Amino acid sequence: MDGHNDRLLRRGDYIWGSFVKPERVDGYIVGVNPGDRSDVLGRFPFCEGSVDDAVDSANRGVVHWRRVSRVDRAKAVRKFRDSLNRFQEKFAILITRETGKPLWEARQEVVASVRAVDLLLEEGLALLQPRILNEREARSDYRPRGVVALLVPYNLPLLIPALQTSAALLAGNTIVVKPSKFTPGVGQAVAEMWDRCKLPRGVFNLVQGSGSSIGQRLVTHPKVDALLFNGGFQTAMAIRRATFDRPELPAVFQCGGKGAAIVLDGCELDRAVYEVLVGAFLTAGQRHNSTGRVILTETVFEAFLDKLARQASRVTVGYGFEPQTFFGPLISENFRTRYRRYGRAIAARGHTTLLPSVNREVAGRRGFYASPSLHVIDWQNGHAFINDEPPGPSLLLYRVKSWEEAVALHNKLLYRVSTSLFVDPGQRDLPEIIGRLKTGSLNINRGTIGASLRLPAAGLGRSGNGIPAGVDLLRFLATPRSTLVEVRPFDSSHAVPGINWDDDDDDDPISVDVELEMEPIE
Repeated sequence: MDGHNDRLLRRGDYIWGSFVKPERVDGYIVGVNPGDRSDVLGRFPFCEGSVDDAVDSANRGVVHWRRVSRVDRAKAVRKFRDSLNRFQEKFAILITRETGKPLWEARQEVVASVRAVDLLLEEGLALLQPRILNEREARSDYRPRGVVALLVPYNLPLLIPALQTSAALLAGNTIVVKPSKFTPGVGQAVAEMWDRCKLPRGVFNLVQGSGSSIGQRLVTHPKVDALLFNGGFQTAMAIRRATFDRPELPAVFQCGGKGAAIVLDGCELDRAVYEVLVGAFLTAGQRHNSTGRVILTETVFEAFLDKLARQASRVTVGYGFEPQTFFGPLISENFRTRYRRYGRAIAARGHTTLLPSVNREVAGRRGFYASPSLHVIDWQNGHAFINDEPPGPSLLLYRVKSWEEAVALHNKLLYRVSTSLFVDPGQRDLPEIIGRLKTGSLNINRGTIGASLRLPAAGLGRSGNGIPAGVDLLRFLATPRSTLVEVRPFDSSHAVPGINWDDDDDDDPISVDVELEMEPIE
């Protein structure tokens, strides 16, 4: 399925209900297929002043949008969902061109994006229902935060913006989206889908550009009311520093950092090897919850290692439009260089490399391809490699003596977004193992990349700041406000001691009952 190499029509930013090209150009991002650098999607100009225009547009739009009923907001989101569904193949081809992931995987992402919006419409609206206490004339309503800034990663360039823009708009917010500099075409296509929904002006806005200029200006803009960030921990720290003087700014940081697997004796070996293999190397190991480490007990270590190494050496690394490709290239040459350096650093610290971190050649394609790597870590030699995110298709393996030691080592990892536990379901210590594991989500006899948007989960350690994603993100995007209404006539006899209320119609001193009337706490 080759030949999808036409240059895109670069339509510019999306501000105040229209695509606009910047009047002044501060720089360009170049859309290139990482699987074939001869496939250039085009140069996308950007301007820092566009951020101010987009945020101003969103602030004007929120005045009207916040008053639109939840039912009418849902109608708009449903139109967006229908457009995604209608243009599934267009999105899949574009995702493959911009990220290099295989077309079959890109198609799965499009289907997952449609389903994510469906879940918001089916279950999310219930989270925004007001709570009403009729007997007390009291209620609590969920109100929009205002203008929400979204910074989108390259590894799931459609799923994350589809979910987060839909959730933000359902909650009554207006938004400014900055796509990854590696996936400007998918970002533009998302804007085109929202444009088809005929939203009021200013509700949806998008700005293209690099993170160091456009992203920095967006997250520090004083008129942004909330922030959704998906990306690396170092960038999250930089955002924290840049917004230090705004501690009141609500922010979600989803940093991933990769997940870990624990393999115990008695598990189904083939299942464990398969799930770890897919979790570690799908998307070239670039997902936020890819499997980065495997902790194995001694009794299963050698058998697992032998089978995993044999299977990893057989996977097909290739061009995304070839039907038998398992994983494609890394996103850039810079990232591929980091991958190779990481492998060399592991070897320099005295650990054992089974499959090295090296470049891979793909016939007829000039892309950023690399082979999967396996490293056995002597974690007690003083260089345990437990505080970082293994880049790309890297997998680190650790040998331990018991499940107690496996759990203890796991809980020292700085990134714990997701954990796989491969175990005999009849293991008598299973409840204790589950109870001790500290992780954002736990998948028993399943890979780390499996997740349900219905279930709230928040990565632990440096994987996030404790705010759930999925459908529950709506709770963050709207703030509860309680309202109490007093309907009883004012009775001065209920005044508290010391007020000395002077009733104009009564010259007699006020008699106050010392037993104060208090509303019960619920």
